[in-house]
Amino acid sequence: MKKFNLFNEIITLNKQELLQAINSSKEYGITIKGEIEYAPFSEKAILIYQGKHTSQAMNALTTAQAPSLADIFGTNYQIVEDEDRVLIKAFSNWQELIKVNTPRASYDDTTGDGVDKFANSELEDIGWQATEFNINYRTLVDVLEKECQGTLLCIEQEEPYQFSGLGFLDDSTEAKEILFRYCQQEITKIMSEDPLYAKDKLSDDEQEAAEFFQCL
Repeated sequence: MKKFNLFNEIITLNKQELLQAINSSKEYGITIKGEIEYAPFSEKAILIYQGKHTSQAMNALTTAQAPSLADIFGTNYQIVEDEDRVLIKAFSNWQELIKVNTPRASYDDTTGDGVDKFANSELEDIGWQATEFNINYRTLVDVLEKECQGTLLCIEQEEPYQFSGLGFLDDSTEAKEILFRYCQQEITKIMSEDPLYAKDKLSDDEQEAAEFFQCL
């Protein structure tokens, strides 16, 4: 998986397309690739902005002046206009982006408790069964981030160290196969090396997990 660290990334998009979205009065989003999407958003959309612009009504005492892009996006975004392009930094709006993107994320690593479930039911079955052999979600996520295609939308900085992220897998079927194979190999090894997990010592839940991973 590739990291998309909002502390470092600058999103570039076409100015005319952005103005068209703003003036449409429709809900729209800006993806990490600098593309405009209109609601309802695609299943794979990873957004650095979601909203819609509503023009304020003018009265006789106000001067009709179009708001700047900085005014429209607010203080949580850094906006630079460069001829036909708009450059955006969005890390200050991270808390809002968690809420925006979590419904489409494969897993949530934004809390102090770490990852405790997968959004995909088949991946969650693997994660739940693997815990019977003390294979935790953190270990499984490390495997996914190393072996699978996808994007880790995050904020990460070194000093002081800070990390928070949402994982988006490109292919859940690929991820399932990789995780299943990893757990199968690990559990087979555990059962052969640890006498507490010998076949005749397994609890009912451990036996069920071993059968799930085809280790019996």
